[in-house]
Amino acid sequence: MAAGLALTALSGPAAASASPDGAPRLTGAHACAGQPDFSCATLRVPIDHKGRVRGHLQLQVATSNNVRAPKGVLLFLAGGPGQAAVPFADRIAKTRLPELVDDYRFVLLDQRGTGEFGALNCPEMQAQVGSSDIAVPTPGAVAQCAGLLGGTAPLYSTDQTVADLDQLRQALGVRKMSVNGVSYGAFVAERYALAHPTHVNRIVLDSVVPHFLTSAESLYLAGLRAQARVLRSACATPACGFDPAEDLATVVRQRSAADGVKLFDLLVNYEFVDPTYRNPNPAALPPGTGDVIGAIHAARTGSQDRLNTLLQLLASGGDPVASFSAGLHAATICADMRFPWGTAATPLALRPRALAVTERVLPTSAVWPYTQAVAVGQGFIQTCLRWPAERPSSDTAARLPNVPVLILNGDHDLSTPLEWAQQEAKFIPNVKLVVVPGASHSIQNRETGHVGRDAVIAFL
Repeated sequence: MAAGLALTALSGPAAASASPDGAPRLTGAHACAGQPDFSCATLRVPIDHKGRVRGHLQLQVATSNNVRAPKGVLLFLAGGPGQAAVPFADRIAKTRLPELVDDYRFVLLDQRGTGEFGALNCPEMQAQVGSSDIAVPTPGAVAQCAGLLGGTAPLYSTDQTVADLDQLRQALGVRKMSVNGVSYGAFVAERYALAHPTHVNRIVLDSVVPHFLTSAESLYLAGLRAQARVLRSACATPACGFDPAEDLATVVRQRSAADGVKLFDLLVNYEFVDPTYRNPNPAALPPGTGDVIGAIHAARTGSQDRLNTLLQLLASGGDPVASFSAGLHAATICADMRFPWGTAATPLALRPRALAVTERVLPTSAVWPYTQAVAVGQGFIQTCLRWPAERPSSDTAARLPNVPVLILNGDHDLSTPLEWAQQEAKFIPNVKLVVVPGASHSIQNRETGHVGRDAVIAFL
């Protein structure tokens, strides 16, 4: 019953019948609401590309109307997993990368389980964690979500999304695409290039997730450690007169492990408000709230009010499901990632002991300025610890194909830290890495300057 409900919820606004020859098609084309330079249509894909489960999904696709663009298709992939892409079509084309609109046919896809017509809705998880990787849902919220998805849960892995993308390529009638992925979208772009190397022209990886996953990624070790580097960089000019990383380490150890997770989440959320970590926009935070580095320093010296206010103001949860599906996020990461207990196939009963052993043996240097308890207590781990055992998705340490690849990463990014981009670059034979000073997550969407966007324009 649960699987049937999930399939019904994901049917699109208009039926899309299979073409007589069985080839993928975009159907029901119409002007995208509020984005007249783009046409929206439906791509019908199997819910299970391996044929083990019957049924189809309808995915919303936005395409710019210059069908004969001289440089072909440029496919944009949004992040998360869980974020819709189609609503960003106009912003990307007109505001962020207008220099490319005459050369490329821009294409955006609401990946399976996301968007206005297809978002997986797990109400309790949506309310509790929203778009956060780090916030921890209650066991009841995890159980509710897994129950709603039932046997369809493993069908929202990146492997299935990669297969959707190649059906989209065929529906567009092109042999090759250039692919531009942001955050989780970069991970999908990497995996698509590995699965279909002959169908890729060029790749832009913005705010990178490594394509080869180990338990270090599910423990978020690079992200935990990166906070010391980023906060110290933020305090360099003008000098703070104290060590913000030591302040953070002290405050984390003064509070509970659950509060440590909330502090981790706070700093990752704060980068979207203020990538300097010292000069928040007055329109974004109430007067007197102050900067996060100052709030942590005050908390270390005994005044907790400013930090507690920031923890409340920037707490995760409640994002609209059409914008970001927490249920899809859980289903994908639990299938894709590798954990201290192994893969998604590991029985639930064996996971807690493996996690406890990991917490004991992790060296402090692997998690500082945080603690081992924070590493094992954050959302990636605690969500998937309770997620039902299922078929894991693929994982490979293979090198990406020898096509031109541009990597962009902000050196103030705490969601996908610069260390991940540097790690991924080692797997790419033809790569250029551009580090954007002072920038946080999602260069093409949020960079205030032009370094990253100029690099994209020149590359493409």
